[in-house]
Amino acid sequence: MPWPVTLIVDVASGDKHLKTTVGLPPGPPQTLSLPLTATSPRAFGMQVGPPMPFDDGKEKRLVATTVEGAIDAANVTAVTLSMPRPGAAQTILIGRLDDVPGDADLRAAYTHIVDRYGQYTRAKWPEKIANDDDLKQRANATPHIDAVPGLDRYGGRTDLPAMRATGWFRTQKQGDRWWLVTPEGHAFFSLGVNAVNHTDGRTYVQGREFMFADPSASNGRFGGTADSRSDNGSQRDNGMNHGRWWDIYANNVARTLGDDFAAAWRSRTLDRLKAWHFNTLGNWSDPAFAGDKRMAYTVPILIRGDFNTVSTGYDYWGRMPDPFDPRFAKATEQAVATATKGVRDDPWLLGYFADNELAWAGQGPQGRWALATGSLAQGPDSPAKQAFLAQLKRTYPDASAFAKAWGVDAPDWHRVEAQGFHAPDPNEAHPAIAADYIAFLKTFATRYFQTVARTLKKADPNHLFLGGRLAVRTPEVEEASATVADVTSINTYTDLPEHGFDVAEFRRWDKPVLLTEFHFGSADRGPFGNGVAAVANEEERGKAYARFVDAAAASGVVVGTHWFQYVDQPVTGRVLDGENAHIGLVGITDVPFEGFTRAVTDVNARVGGGSGGGRH
Repeated sequence: MPWPVTLIVDVASGDKHLKTTVGLPPGPPQTLSLPLTATSPRAFGMQVGPPMPFDDGKEKRLVATTVEGAIDAANVTAVTLSMPRPGAAQTILIGRLDDVPGDADLRAAYTHIVDRYGQYTRAKWPEKIANDDDLKQRANATPHIDAVPGLDRYGGRTDLPAMRATGWFRTQKQGDRWWLVTPEGHAFFSLGVNAVNHTDGRTYVQGREFMFADPSASNGRFGGTADSRSDNGSQRDNGMNHGRWWDIYANNVARTLGDDFAAAWRSRTLDRLKAWHFNTLGNWSDPAFAGDKRMAYTVPILIRGDFNTVSTGYDYWGRMPDPFDPRFAKATEQAVATATKGVRDDPWLLGYFADNELAWAGQGPQGRWALATGSLAQGPDSPAKQAFLAQLKRTYPDASAFAKAWGVDAPDWHRVEAQGFHAPDPNEAHPAIAADYIAFLKTFATRYFQTVARTLKKADPNHLFLGGRLAVRTPEVEEASATVADVTSINTYTDLPEHGFDVAEFRRWDKPVLLTEFHFGSADRGPFGNGVAAVANEEERGKAYARFVDAAAASGVVVGTHWFQYVDQPVTGRVLDGENAHIGLVGITDVPFEGFTRAVTDVNARVGGGSGGGRH
């Protein structure tokens, strides 16, 4: 047939099964290889594996890079092929079935997939680099910067009614919508980019040298060593995650700007961002940009210490800090002192974020309650547990009343105080459980934000507290952030802002929101992944960006959108967690994606003002 089909392969040995699902394209004939042990791209250090089939020089090969289950490979009893609910008759011609020893086919799927510029070797696309001269010509091309009327020096809109100038960025509601306000007193919609730095192109080489056409690159100036192994959710199933790494992006930048490239790279990057009508450097960007005084920037407050933490079970970046622990307050003071040093008097600083994507909730339908149940599961030395117990003792006259309200066996408070207390999920028969959880989650979130806010405002009373870059979250944490922070920052990867957070609630609270991460990726420019929010192809990325940013600007409560991220991720996955998606404004070669950045420029000019475009 002239169309592809989804093929499910099930290999059984008795009651044990090994399964994979592959996309089978139409002819010519090809070889499908199924490893007889479980595997995934994560085992090879990346989140998404190379596209299939590939041409090995002799034939097309379709290797199943994701296989689940386990069998006795010496005792295979059945091989079953099926399709998920086909809508029409399908015909597949099957040739011989062989058992091939070893894992040569699986290894071949990953062999020499990265060239000397960090590009995927088995595909072509318009921005792909052929040689050094091509790289220099494209990366060093001078961006065209339009004259931008109607903006103050920070990017504030002088075409709108002026607001009070304080010399610092702040927030204000004007009419029926919220704005950020520049130090000069003009409305400002923050159009930002995250991770604008030259160190995000690092990928592990050690243990997977066979993937690289030139693995020796990691032994030079742009190589180093690291160890990403941890118990965090981001690393639990990730292999090949330590040892020598190669910084592909920095290597390419040096090819175009010379070894001492930092200042020239910042200048070139700011020229591009301003040409594309961005006005803010988002989180994780090079702190050295602060000295350039050309664009507003943000600073993270990263709170680290030996304070108690609470597990939600998900814990993607780690366990949740316990804000009831006095050691957390002390660690916050140290983190704030570090974050504010050298920037507290800078009017170009937009504001500070607290931490990043904390584990405010767990997974699944009951994940909302994970901080509450996780706190109660801890021992009596847990400050979070003590705070929850104090709340429960204020609510119920004695343990028997509590036990009846919750439907648990607790003849006295000692049963609840003990390590490992299993708190129940809310249910219709015991509505008090949900009510108590909600009350505690509000107290927990409020304590966290108030601790950070008080400490920050004491150290730097002039700049904005931009919240906690919420990702996995609950209604309680959103409300606490809206109440305490100057702006609530939310990371959301959805087609429209209103599908990622409750716009109506923030309108009801009458509080501003900054959408601090979003993106749209595709798999047609080298990296195998298409991001958290995927679209069909490169052209669709620009259309999706326009829909999202236009909707954000029209919401009345969103005061900015920050794209994640500046540079594409490495084909073989970033050092941090193996992410390998095409989500950048520029490729790993530092060559801009012209079609996408052209679409971004049009939207940013319209939303940010100064272009004669539409008014929001």
